[in-house]
Amino acid sequence: MNVLHSCRKRMSACLLLRMCLLLSLLCVCAHVYVELEGLRHQKQSPHHRTGTTTTTDAASDAGSTCCSTLKQQRRIPRWKIELEPWAAETRGLREEADRFLRYISTPQVSCERPASVPPVFDTEHRGSWVLCLDQRFSLAQRIASKHCRMYSLRLGAEDDALERLLASSGCEVHCFDPSIRRAHLQDAHMWIHRLSVDWRDPNPAVPIQRLHSGTKKLAAILNHFGHRQVDVLKVDLESAEWKILENLILEQVLDSMGLLLLELHLHWAGFEVGGDEPSVVRYWFSLLRELERAHFRLYHSYSDPSKPRLFLHRNFQNASSSFILGWVNTQFRPQG
Repeated sequence: MNVLHSCRKRMSACLLLRMCLLLSLLCVCAHVYVELEGLRHQKQSPHHRTGTTTTTDAASDAGSTCCSTLKQQRRIPRWKIELEPWAAETRGLREEADRFLRYISTPQVSCERPASVPPVFDTEHRGSWVLCLDQRFSLAQRIASKHCRMYSLRLGAEDDALERLLASSGCEVHCFDPSIRRAHLQDAHMWIHRLSVDWRDPNPAVPIQRLHSGTKKLAAILNHFGHRQVDVLKVDLESAEWKILENLILEQVLDSMGLLLLELHLHWAGFEVGGDEPSVVRYWFSLLRELERAHFRLYHSYSDPSKPRLFLHRNFQNASSSFILGWVNTQFRPQG
């Protein structure tokens, strides 16, 4: 009798184990299916291709609407970016750096300033931060109608000439700077908020009283202020730009941005960017290629001659350690 009871217990345990294994296998299959569907839709997208985009391509982008494939793709949650193929089979730093530096130094579209734009917006008044005021895009009209909005993510106010220029032109300007003393300031038609923009959600284990400033993702900030769109997003975050950009891509925040002004720091990998040096540069390049898939085109590239000539702690092609890039969203359609 005891033997029969023992056999039944063993059979029940075996049956339970088999059911657990079967459920685990089903979960793995469902995950693989979702990943494969996401890759299939990305490959079907007309913008998923290597090479430099021509001005003609950008003009057609500006006049077209989002295709159904991209809309379907956006329904699929993303938790990592798609890495581009290696620049060469050797997977070496030189090949990756050559491709990356050539890419960020080659504008994909040209932006002509219309005669109706005030002379104050000439390049010499904006330094290295250059706006795209081409009539094919919306920013010039938005500034003229005083319906434009700018977000500036920064650490300190060393270079805020562009923010002040847009604020004096009637734009709504919000600067997010964790270094200021008060929670909110209004200075020369600009709102300055003591808020740190992060790529992670706030840590619930850290009491808010211990933080000098609040910490939020950009998507949460947009929701908090009730802003659906931003005409100009300026990012100058001293080596945090890579993880911030990755978060904006994964959470599809870039769809609501008309212009992206981005300062890159190349002397080291950046905060929470891991891997060996070739992998780091491949990751950088893949992030910028993601911008292309989001309909952004590079119109401005500025290499800062005053910064050290360092590329991942070494002199490579005498390249500056700091670049400022300007990207225009060719699919941006202002609402209201």
